[in-house]
Amino acid sequence: MLPGLSSVFVAAASRMVEFVGSFYLWLKAFHIVAVISWMAGLLYLPRLFVYHCEAEPGSIQSETFKVMERRLLKAIMTPAMVVSWILGLAMVVGTGAFEWTVVNWFHFKLALVVVLTGFHWLLGRHVYAFSIDQNQVTGRTFRILNEVPTVIMIAVVILVVVKP
Repeated sequence: MLPGLSSVFVAAASRMVEFVGSFYLWLKAFHIVAVISWMAGLLYLPRLFVYHCEAEPGSIQSETFKVMERRLLKAIMTPAMVVSWILGLAMVVGTGAFEWTVVNWFHFKLALVVVLTGFHWLLGRHVYAFSIDQNQVTGRTFRILNEVPTVIMIAVVILVVVKP
């Protein structure tokens, strides 16, 4: 490393911590709003799939579900997920509050958020399958999948609040 370069990084990190610290509560508030929006979509989209399974492919009802599913995924869920990740990481990195070498509640929370992100991706695959009338999954399976984000949400809230 070049001489003095490490002091530049330390100074930049210090300024970032100071900047984020001054806006921390705003970041946290918008992070919570984004997470609520994302979770609403994760809970609602599988329920739409349950009803979509009951609609005849090509029917007006099926076409309406396709529009609803696509808009929910593209206009609400994905932007909310991205904002949740950005603000969450900004709070963690910017405050310097997380020690990466210690295994604690935050590792588990982060792992569960990664699982939710994978679940989001899986739902996107189902939106695509429905859009081309190639869904092979039953309404019963979607009813079961509908419980996954609920269980993960409960675990994340407990981890964040109780910090076991």
